[in-house]
Amino acid sequence: MQVIFIKDVKGQGKKGEIKTVKDGYAENFLIKKGYAVVANDKNKQNLKEEQKRKQEETNEKRQLAKELKERLEKETFDFQVKTGQGDKVFGSVSIKQIKEALGKSGYTVDKTQIVPCSSLSSLGFHDVEIILFQDIKAKIKVHLIK
Repeated sequence: MQVIFIKDVKGQGKKGEIKTVKDGYAENFLIKKGYAVVANDKNKQNLKEEQKRKQEETNEKRQLAKELKERLEKETFDFQVKTGQGDKVFGSVSIKQIKEALGKSGYTVDKTQIVPCSSLSSLGFHDVEIILFQDIKAKIKVHLIK
């Protein structure tokens, strides 16, 4: 019997896959527990429509990420830091501080999207990478000043 998985089942199939399994296993476990549905024409059509909708959403998110990348890369974020002898910076600028600066400028970025960078402990310009979408990364300029 052919089934369409609607949930991931370890060792059997992932959500959205169509597989052939034994009738008893399909009826008594997969369908009964809500892990799969029978692969008839109606369910196959629903699967295609759902995959198409997901693809459109992904394309839309990718486009928004590209636009955000262009806007972010044009800006410079200044951070005033305390320095000691020889312009040595006390501490460094944290991811939380970068996130707050982005928020003040109107950008909504999660701190998990900001790639940690250990070089934010000297005066001057630094590049910080932000992962906006799967393969779209923006490099923002961070300027440390006295």
